Amino acid sequence: MALLFTSMWDSTLLLNTLTPKFYVALTGTSSLISGLILIFEWWYFRKYGTSFIEQVSLNHISPWIGGGDNANDGSGSSLNNSGGSSSHQNVPECKVWRNPINLFRGAEYQRFYWATNKEPLTYYDMNLSAQDHQTFFTCEGDTDISRDTELINSSLIGKAEYEIMQTAWRERNPVVRIQAAHSALDRNPDCAPAYILLAEEEATTIIEAEKILKQALKVAENNYRKSQNTQHQGSIAEAIHRRDTNVLIYIKRRLAMCARKLGKLKEAVKMFRDLTKEVPPIMNVLNIHENLIETLLEMQAYADVQAVLAKYDDISLPKSATICYTAALLKARLVADKFSPDIASKRGLTTAEMSAVEAIHRAVEFNPHVPKYLLEMKPLILPPEHVLKRGDSEAIAYAFFHLAHWKQIEGALNLLHCTWEGTFRMLPYPLERGHLFYPYPTCTECADRELLPSFHDVSVYPKKELPFFILFTAGLCSFTALLALLTHQYPDTMGVVARSMLAWFSHPFYYVLDKLAILPSNLLQQLSRI
Repeated sequence: MALLFTSMWDSTLLLNTLTPKFYVALTGTSSLISGLILIFEWWYFRKYGTSFIEQVSLNHISPWIGGGDNANDGSGSSLNNSGGSSSHQNVPECKVWRNPINLFRGAEYQRFYWATNKEPLTYYDMNLSAQDHQTFFTCEGDTDISRDTELINSSLIGKAEYEIMQTAWRERNPVVRIQAAHSALDRNPDCAPAYILLAEEEATTIIEAEKILKQALKVAENNYRKSQNTQHQGSIAEAIHRRDTNVLIYIKRRLAMCARKLGKLKEAVKMFRDLTKEVPPIMNVLNIHENLIETLLEMQAYADVQAVLAKYDDISLPKSATICYTAALLKARLVADKFSPDIASKRGLTTAEMSAVEAIHRAVEFNPHVPKYLLEMKPLILPPEHVLKRGDSEAIAYAFFHLAHWKQIEGALNLLHCTWEGTFRMLPYPLERGHLFYPYPTCTECADRELLPSFHDVSVYPKKELPFFILFTAGLCSFTALLALLTHQYPDTMGVVARSMLAWFSHPFYYVLDKLAILPSNLLQQLSRI
């Protein structure tokens, strides 16, 4: 006990002998360290949408405290809720769709890269496209493994040019992909997938892409007729015919998109209408009706747009931002030119205005990111090749092509500006319960960060509050910096204050020691043995 009092006395003497420079160094170092932690936490939160300290606590410290099973459950739920601490976290409940109006890599994406030196597409997005191309433009009949007896005398056996294209889609380097396509055409001028790759990536203008696609169309139609006559000769022949069908439909769709970009709207509408009558499985992926809607809006053929919506805006069919916002645009068109928020607040909304507002609320509930781009509150970027429905990627893809259509209708953006935020009053807990749709998915932020380039500030809904540890480190950094400044300016006063506070905090400890000194020595010995 005497030794304990002696050490306490020595520590008191040490505190009394410390100079003000020590306190300045102590508080300054604390402020610097907490500031560095704050900067890292803020960067990590902006990049991954969660706190690094929180993730470490849940995934590594919790197993030591709460046991392995509970910790694993907690960390799993944390990954599901926050999207994971890594940008490559797999999110099973979020399905990624092909962008129906995706741009041409050579004629549009590549020109953006030349102008800005920024990559418009992520490797994750391009890898998804490669998988799509392999799925629809190749089949088991393209490999040497498919050389079975049922096709031994047929011209449909595995061919080297198709094997080249199978590997070409997986190449990351665009120069290597283009060289592979030329190599495939050298072996066989009737290799339609090679023409598709050249039109997508080598052509630097839409006119060049259209020219290559017209060549590809002749080849694809010829291949389609050949495989159609032999499709019943076996499973491999059927797979080859299915592949040729997919190639033909894809080429026709891209040709229609070229016509749309070159201003040949009537030709584009005819091609899109013909394609919507097709029924192969690839049609479920391409969503060509969205291309048709966009082209009809450019023609201002609103009655035809309404007819398309009547077919596809059905409760049994999957929704999209194009479907929901086009429905809202058509209803807003009837009242937008005469709408005034001041007059509406006095007399109330008419039936037509109420219908338009409800359509806007429905669209905003489906994808709450779109209005910021339509109202130009956020800058637009080139849309990705794949989108996540209800996510920021889909909002960019929609606004990139449809912002001009909203501007064509006088007052439509004003009506949207006055009413879109009212949606959130009906959705106090959007992650738990929706109004007209399912609750908003929690995985969109993580998936959108994979799809969108790093220079884009991903829109997050609902808006996340700053994690506790960022607020804590910000407060600690500010407090210690203030202490360092005051200690530097008023060293004597701050020294007295520091010693006084230490004395106050030590009073309870001294009180406990005094009480322990009253106890008999043998009792302390018994407690020490226990």
